Formats: sequence, structure tokens, C-alpha cells
Amino acid sequence: MQALCITKPGGPDVLAICAVPTPEPKRDELLVRVRVAGLNRADTLQRRGHYPPPPGYPEDIPGLEYAGDVVAAGTDVRRFRAGQRVFGLTGGGAQAEYLT
Repeated sequence: MQALCITKPGGPDVLAICAVPTPEPKRDELLVRVRVAGLNRADTLQRRGHYPPPPGYPEDIPGLEYAGDVVAAGTDVRRFRAGQRVFGLTGGGAQAEYLT
């Protein structure tokens, strides 16, 4: 999949489109195809190297807010199914084609 990647701390010129593996949902997660992702101050600070994401989230892919479509659900997920539209907050990585 493609994602917006931070290649090194700095200004907007350090952003690049990169190829990264599509994430696999764990038992209690959704795989979401991102249709839109927000851009906020935290993303700018992350790009500058001043806002590390929480553990377990990508350091090089910004994005906290997203909206999209469920592609797959983990085996323990009961409330959502493929095709449903969803939105939410994540610890990072929303500026990509897919997220879990």
C-alpha cells in the first residue's frame, strides 16, 4: 500500500509517498481502507521530530483522524463487518491507504 512517510525530521519537503506493507488485523481489530485523514498540529510536530507516537504506532506515518470503509474484521469482532463506513481516532498512521 502507499502511505505518506516522514523521511527525516523537518519541513514539508521531508514528506514522501512510500510503499509499506498493508497491515493485517489482529483478532480484535478492523482493517480500514482510509478515504480521508485529518491533518493537525500533532502531525506537524511529528514531522518536525517533536511528537513521538504512542508505542505500537508507526513513527514515520502521520495521521490521527480518519474515515473509511471496513475491509476486514478480526475473528473476535462482532459489531462491524466489511463494507461498513467508519471513522475514528488512532495513535498514528492514518495518512495511508489502510490502517488497523
